[in-house]
Amino acid sequence: MVLNILVVSDVGNYFKTVSKYVKNSKIHIINFPKDGAGIYTYDENYELFENYKVTDQVNKIKKIKENFDLVVVMGAGERIAYLADLNYITYYVGRDIDAPRFVKNSKESWYNEPLHKLNFFERRFYKKTFDSALVHVAPTWVFEHLKKYPGNHIKMDLKPIDLTLFEDCAKPIEAKKEKFTFFCPQRMGIPKGTDILWEALKFCKSDFEILQVDWRDTGTEEEDHSSLNLRNNLPKQVKLIPMIKRKEMPRYYQWCDAVIGNLRIGSFEYVELEAVMCKKPVINFTDKKISIILDGEEIESPFIPKNNDLKSIAEIIDKFVLSNEFRENIFKKEYEFVQNISNPKKAGEWWDSLFTKITSENSSIDKKSSKMILKFRMISFLIANRLYYKKFKTIIRDKHDT
Repeated sequence: MVLNILVVSDVGNYFKTVSKYVKNSKIHIINFPKDGAGIYTYDENYELFENYKVTDQVNKIKKIKENFDLVVVMGAGERIAYLADLNYITYYVGRDIDAPRFVKNSKESWYNEPLHKLNFFERRFYKKTFDSALVHVAPTWVFEHLKKYPGNHIKMDLKPIDLTLFEDCAKPIEAKKEKFTFFCPQRMGIPKGTDILWEALKFCKSDFEILQVDWRDTGTEEEDHSSLNLRNNLPKQVKLIPMIKRKEMPRYYQWCDAVIGNLRIGSFEYVELEAVMCKKPVINFTDKKISIILDGEEIESPFIPKNNDLKSIAEIIDKFVLSNEFRENIFKKEYEFVQNISNPKKAGEWWDSLFTKITSENSSIDKKSSKMILKFRMISFLIANRLYYKKFKTIIRDKHDT
């Protein structure tokens, strides 16, 4: 029996990859409309909601829910499944749980300004969406935040790579390379450790260039300001290049000499895994306090450095530039690790197993709450949001008046 799984929102194309490797499940994804960087980072073959209106999104899901056995949600997809009264699994990749909406003035540890300034009713609503999930799943550093809150939590560290894109890399881009070149495709921002990298470069002694994708963090005023400041104060080694479509990424990995990944969170993301799959050595800060579980056993990440002080990072960068032997030794360890941690077949089997377990415990995709409860949920959500936007408009008006 093949299970029909509906995914609402797919941050980082995670379930797009999983969908290619599950055997006992058929995954259909509905994502939110593309805008900004999404045009470059999303896979091109998604069904999209027609607009951002929550009531329209909920009605769309209600119309098709009978075609599916279970829902998996990411990000804003959680509220859609809750309002549509569905049984759902929530998968987290970052700020939806390290700065959750149900915590008052929640903020990420690297920022002073709250990410969310929601009123009591909104926070209460999002706590209900969290509590209503059948199970919460998160990897590596994200799980460290998830486990702070009561619930049915599962740690799943496999991060599958779409082998159709990254196993047999395309031909490299046609560009002249005058010196050792690092590729840095992640956003410029504090969560990625760009501020750390910029400062570390002051201690580097070797001659190299970094190609940084012209893509920066945006959101709160503090986030906007910090990432714009990073963009406007580039170190001499850094050159900005335009945004790159996902399908073109392998050509840049293939062309560069090495890749610089995240230098703050203490764990790997997709940039690091994809680069290694394309046979490129990677610099990525690894925090030993963050455990990695594979096949029931704890394993150690080979990515370096093991701490992210400025001089340690500078030393590693210089070694990458100056020593081919050093790069090769690091790469061999990284490649063996990535072959296991990003194995898409294993990830497909894992999700097949979880889908089978959850659907066997729940006879229907529908929670079958009363119409009165569903109406109350939607009204509560709309009132809470109206209160928020009323407050927001007042703040804007007061700022303008002063």
